[in-house]
Amino acid sequence: MGQRAVIYCRVSTADQSCARQKDELKRFAERAGYEVLDVFMETGSGVRVDRAERRKVMALAQAREIDAILVTELSRWGRSTIDLISTLQELESYRVSLIAITGMTFDLATPHGRMLATVLAGIAEFERDLISERVKSGLAAARARGKVLGRQKGERPKSDRLAPKVLALVAEKRSYRWIARDLGISKNTVAAIVHKHPAGDAGVFRRRWYCGPAGGLSSARAGVHGGVDWGCH
Repeated sequence: MGQRAVIYCRVSTADQSCARQKDELKRFAERAGYEVLDVFMETGSGVRVDRAERRKVMALAQAREIDAILVTELSRWGRSTIDLISTLQELESYRVSLIAITGMTFDLATPHGRMLATVLAGIAEFERDLISERVKSGLAAARARGKVLGRQKGERPKSDRLAPKVLALVAEKRSYRWIARDLGISKNTVAAIVHKHPAGDAGVFRRRWYCGPAGGLSSARAGVHGGVDWGCH
């Protein structure tokens, strides 16, 4: 009985089919003497991170249930050079080979395969350096044009997005604590939104609870401007 293998096929769009890849790989497996345990097929761009079928294949490799993964070409497996070398190194630690029947064959069980993996590692490092250089160059160009990068002082995207909801709930006489719990934000954030938009809740009052002299709860009517309903602790 030959080495245990699985077939992995991927196409980019729903109007394409994995049938051709599957047929070619089955014929290749038969000629090479591989025992095909399963076939995994998925549709999606190579740059997608959430490739569920590939994760299943990697899980089989980690469990040492297979010896090889068969693909028609390396671009069907790797999202990028960096991703390809990363998964090759992971597969090597499991003693599982990635066999591409077109182009280069990365059988890590052979000296030839290990040499190709070493060359690919150098290419991956070069690719990482190029990406880093492009990012730095882009940031420098943006600064030269006068663009201010990053979040600006006083800018709070989440607070600004939730401001209409907060003010609407304040207008309904909801307490800061209730609003904070309902929207998943802090009471300080609620207070900051109200303070930043005073015109949005002018004349609105809420009930504030506080600790009485004997430790019991008392209540009073209080304006919301700048106030924080800290509650009894």
